[in-house]
Amino acid sequence: MEGTLFGYTEAQVAQFGLTFGVGAFILYMLFIVFNLARESKAGKFGTFILFLVLSLGMLGFVAKNVIQWIIGI
Repeated sequence: MEGTLFGYTEAQVAQFGLTFGVGAFILYMLFIVFNLARESKAGKFGTFILFLVLSLGMLGFVAKNVIQWIIGI
């Protein structure tokens, strides 16, 4: 059991943290953007622009995971 954590290899723990940890962080960041739009009274168009601009990087991360899942890597 050398090099394992609770029976999982380091690669498995890293993949779990990357998938679910960063996913949870993305959801939290979306909440922050929503809260920012609500508190600034941005309106519908302003809220759309905030989500569009501040969420493009998160969209890239999600797209990468979806493409990897489809290809089967």
